[in-house]
Amino acid sequence: MNFEVSKQDRFTLVTIKVDKLTGSVSPELKNLLTKIADEGERNVVLDFSNTSFSDSSGLSAILVGNRRCKAANGSLVLCGIHDMVEKLINLSQLHNILEIVPTLPEAQDVIYMNEIENDFDNE
Repeated sequence: MNFEVSKQDRFTLVTIKVDKLTGSVSPELKNLLTKIADEGERNVVLDFSNTSFSDSSGLSAILVGNRRCKAANGSLVLCGIHDMVEKLINLSQLHNILEIVPTLPEAQDVIYMNEIENDFDNE
């Protein structure tokens, strides 16, 4: 299994269990993120702790997830990013679009803060 999915209080945690997020794995991630969104989840945390490399197909899958979360007024947060993945994100200028934090607890904090902001904006 390439991904581990666990439902948390306000988000779904997707832990990537492969070292390289490439074209052989990325379609599965894209399908998984689409399925999670179709089930009504609007907040997703992607844990990259086990992943040291991604190619453009991996970024494409991430962007699909980000777009689906944003469309549902939610958040996609990446955590545990290794240097090579971070370099690709920066080179692609996606660091301005994606929410990236170092650790899972920080990702949880971002989700909770975004939820509070959304609740406040809706009042």
